[in-house]
Amino acid sequence: MADCMQEWPEPIVRVQAVAESGLAAIPGCYVKPPRDRPAQQHLAAAANALREPSDDSIPVIDLGELLAAGDGRIDGLITEAVAAACRDWGFFQVVNHGVAPELMRAVREAWRGFFRLPISAKQQYANQPRTYEGYGSRVGVQKGGPLDWGDYYFLHLAPEAAKSPDKYWPTNPAICKEVSEEYGREVTRLCEVLMKVLSASLGLEEARFQEAFGGAECGACLRANYYPRCPQPDLTLGLSAHSDPGVLTVLLADEHVRGLQVRRADGEWVTVQPVRDDAFIVNVGDQIQILSNSVYKSVEHRVIVNAKEERISLALFYNPKGDVPIAPAAELVRPDRPSLYPPMTFDEYRVYIRKNGPRGKA
Repeated sequence: MADCMQEWPEPIVRVQAVAESGLAAIPGCYVKPPRDRPAQQHLAAAANALREPSDDSIPVIDLGELLAAGDGRIDGLITEAVAAACRDWGFFQVVNHGVAPELMRAVREAWRGFFRLPISAKQQYANQPRTYEGYGSRVGVQKGGPLDWGDYYFLHLAPEAAKSPDKYWPTNPAICKEVSEEYGREVTRLCEVLMKVLSASLGLEEARFQEAFGGAECGACLRANYYPRCPQPDLTLGLSAHSDPGVLTVLLADEHVRGLQVRRADGEWVTVQPVRDDAFIVNVGDQIQILSNSVYKSVEHRVIVNAKEERISLALFYNPKGDVPIAPAAELVRPDRPSLYPPMTFDEYRVYIRKNGPRGKA
């Protein structure tokens, strides 16, 4: 990577430390321009959301029958539901997905335990932008750039050759590595199922997407997010608006506190309410927009923060093999719908994203 990606441009300040300092006003580097700040009604909606679907809820896909059948055949109703969700929202929730609720609770509690440790106990895992692995508090590397109100921990889970070595894994809680790796394997299997469904939903061979993105060499990364309480949640964001650069993101949300918002096609922000504690929130990334020739679009999303409650979430990013050129599938290119994107590897795309940080839709 370029030299500018080797180290952070200025000393890192943990958001947890700022939050625990007792400041009544947040530092200016966290204050967003007025156009990017969450509206009061969004903050109120997140604080008071009930576990009931509404007209502006993202779709819910039940995978129970597909997984129970065990014959590999994908039901047409599921492909139609996924196709509609990807066209209309770029997001959907999945339930009865095959990942054990006990495992989901265990991994969430393990990372909650880590983030609640004193900052001094976590500093040994401080990350650098050359790999991002470890304990972090910023993404972009531009000096003086705006910051988000959140800390995180980033790790590579797959493929085997790319897995984060032991030195990057926290040893407290002791179960963190074991439970996170098991969780990663299970969610990666879910991503492989969803890849087949997405391919079929576009009228392609079920293996088409998986093969185009690198087959068994696709990558999986885990980002555990910690959003501390914020004295002025109306001025900042836990994570600025962006679309995800990879293939799929599978999010395990906080079971108590809402925060994820999705931008609808009309430009309005909608706060996502998980239908169940064991539901996953799935969104398509930029690489699916490219491979589908923009039939399916990655969608901007962001995270709002809370004055009274901290929030934890776990995002598993399913990514292409880094050196495989990604371009629109030939089957989806026609004279009336020419190829919209030139070939680009994910490694090239990721460098651009990491230099600039989360900034809307690229």
